[in-house]
Amino acid sequence: MASRVTDQIVRRVAVSLIVFMATASAADRAAAEIIDRLLAVVDGTPITQSDVSGATRLGLVDAPAVPDSVPPVLERLIERRLMLVEVDRYAPPDPADADVDRALEAVRARVGPTALDVILAQTGSGLDQLRRFLRDDLRILSYLQQRFGAIQPTESDVAQYYRDHAAEFGGRSLQEVHDTVVAALMKERRDAVIRDWVMGLRRRANITVLPV
Repeated sequence: MASRVTDQIVRRVAVSLIVFMATASAADRAAAEIIDRLLAVVDGTPITQSDVSGATRLGLVDAPAVPDSVPPVLERLIERRLMLVEVDRYAPPDPADADVDRALEAVRARVGPTALDVILAQTGSGLDQLRRFLRDDLRILSYLQQRFGAIQPTESDVAQYYRDHAAEFGGRSLQEVHDTVVAALMKERRDAVIRDWVMGLRRRANITVLPV
């Protein structure tokens, strides 16, 4: 049943695009072929080529730098959508407007004000949509911090991590790099717990990825 529902959603989106293409000018059709191609559906929510392009060009997701960036960025957007569903379920407090402003200014500084306007126009987006994206990112970060918090390692764990990664610390003693080791080990364990959580979300979700 879930598969049929997703197939119906994909068909409806495809039909809408076909109708648009049939009534648009030649220039609009060329742009639509690039911008509005459906790449995935996550529990009924579409992810398009424009979503991937905007996230890539604005540096909105953490994905490996590879020649074909579409698959890894698409994966990050799928996972982000799954996490956002959980965030909406528990509704943590919205971030302050000032925090969203700072996130927006960081994007502007990263790509440049002129480039930002160009990218938003070329991907059919706008500042309001970008602000919503950044606001949701902050909500996700707040939720992850609240749910998973800090996983404090024991001193024996810290010593073992130091021995396993001794080359990374340039011959400095454990005492010298203790805080750095603790932070690295906490991040490693927290990331592993979050990965397992996201894998569980994926198993329960209805995800359709179309050929790129």
